[in-house]
Amino acid sequence: MFRSIIRLQSQFGNLLSLNKVCPRNRHVKCTLKYSTATAERKKFYQDVSISQGEGGLYEINLDQRKLKTPGGKLFTVPNEALAIAVATEWDAQRETLKFYTMHLTTLCNTALDNPTHRNKEQMINAALKFLETDTICYRVEEPEGLVELQKNEWDPVLHWIENRYNVTIGSSSNIMGPEIPEATKDIFRQHLNSYNFWSLTGLEYVITQLKSVVLSLGMIDRHLSVEQAVLLSRLEEEYQIRTWGNVEWAHDYDMYELRARTAAGTLFVHLSSESSTVKRKLLQD
Repeated sequence: MFRSIIRLQSQFGNLLSLNKVCPRNRHVKCTLKYSTATAERKKFYQDVSISQGEGGLYEINLDQRKLKTPGGKLFTVPNEALAIAVATEWDAQRETLKFYTMHLTTLCNTALDNPTHRNKEQMINAALKFLETDTICYRVEEPEGLVELQKNEWDPVLHWIENRYNVTIGSSSNIMGPEIPEATKDIFRQHLNSYNFWSLTGLEYVITQLKSVVLSLGMIDRHLSVEQAVLLSRLEEEYQIRTWGNVEWAHDYDMYELRARTAAGTLFVHLSSESSTVKRKLLQD
C-alpha cells in the first residue's frame, strides 16, 4: 500500500524528501508533542500501519500504539490515501525522528487541533488578505533587467488566473500594490468556500510559503509545477543571486526546503479534498 502513495508523491518530483539533501545538524530534545518543526527524537517504534476506526476515519499505528496529536487527540484522517501518505512519512524515519521533514503529519495535526481556533470563513479571509499583497502583483521600476524578467515570467501566470476565474487582478509598482476589485474577491471567496477545512489548512500553508495566492492556485490547478511556482516566488532573489552571487550551499538548501514544504502542502490539499473517484485517478497517475 505504501508503494501506491510513493507513486503519487512522484507526481511532485519526490520533492517531499528534498529536506534530506542537506540534513540539519540539530539535536533538540523534545516530548511526544512533535509539532516543533526543528525537533528530533530517537525512534521508538518498528512498524507503521493504518487502520479504519469509528466513523470511517483512518488511524496511524506505531507498533500497537495509536498516534495522537500534540493536543492529545486521536490522530485520524478522513481518507485512506492521506493515511498512507502520513504513514509513509513515519515509515521513512530511521534511527532519529526528524519531525521537521514530516510536513503532512504537521498539517494533519494543525487541522485536528486547530490551535488558532479558526473557522472556514476566517481562513478564507486570511487567504484573501494575501491576495492584496501577492508576490507577483508587486513590480519593481528598476533595474531594467528585473523589470523585464518580472514581465516575462509573471505576466503569463497572472493572465492565466484572470482568464481561469474570470477576474481582474492586475499589477503595480506602487508600494500599496494593485487595488483588487471587490468582484474579484467575491469570486475567490466563493471558490475557496468549496474547499473543506482540511484542504484550506493545506492551501493556507502553501500560500504562506510562496507569499502568493496566484502561484498557489496555479499549482493546485496543476497549471504550474512545484519547481516552477517556487522559482517564480523567488524571482527577484534569483535575479540578485545571478547578479551578485550567493552564499555557498545556503541558497540551494533554502530552495530545497521551500520546494519540500510547498510540495507537501499541495499534496495535502489534493489528498484531503478528494472523493474516492479522485483518489483512484491520482493513484493511477
